Amino acid sequence: FGSARFTSEVPEYKEARRLAFLLGQEGFTVITGGGPGIMEAANRGAFEANAQSIGLNILLIPMEQRINDYVKKGMGFHYFFTRKVMLAFASQAYVFFPGGFGTIDEMSEIVTLIQTNKVSRDIPVVLVGKDFWEPFLKWVKEMMYDKYKAIDEGDMKLYSLVDSADEAFKIIKESKERKELF
Repeated sequence: FGSARFTSEVPEYKEARRLAFLLGQEGFTVITGGGPGIMEAANRGAFEANAQSIGLNILLIPMEQRINDYVKKGMGFHYFFTRKVMLAFASQAYVFFPGGFGTIDEMSEIVTLIQTNKVSRDIPVVLVGKDFWEPFLKWVKEMMYDKYKAIDEGDMKLYSLVDSADEAFKIIKESKERKELF
């Protein structure tokens, strides 16, 4: 998950591409929203590793989102909620790069599903990019936990914060294959 607005020149694109390449070399399937930016970077890394590269796209009018050139298998969706279910359904790990409201929404929903035991706590949620995520996580701690007591202390352990593809890869490589749905 991450911004659709990033170009191939930005560091986040390069890290997402590298992470997907590393995962692809290990036999992981990479599933993204199928669009540009971070999604393209991840599909591109998987494609370059000759791994499965899947894109679950969304139709956005008037600026229709194109499916990126590195998707080997794709599917289009009309509604965000059905697309999000498919993106979350059987993942072995969730990786979030910097992004906009959509990325924050997706990350919050995944963490909520884990928090409420709808998804296993064994599935890692990896936030890549300390400069982007640290201010948000500081707000979570100071406002949601410290001031308003809206979450438990353990809820802040439902995700891992890293700064590189290599750190994210180490966490994901150690994760368990997800089997509870099959």
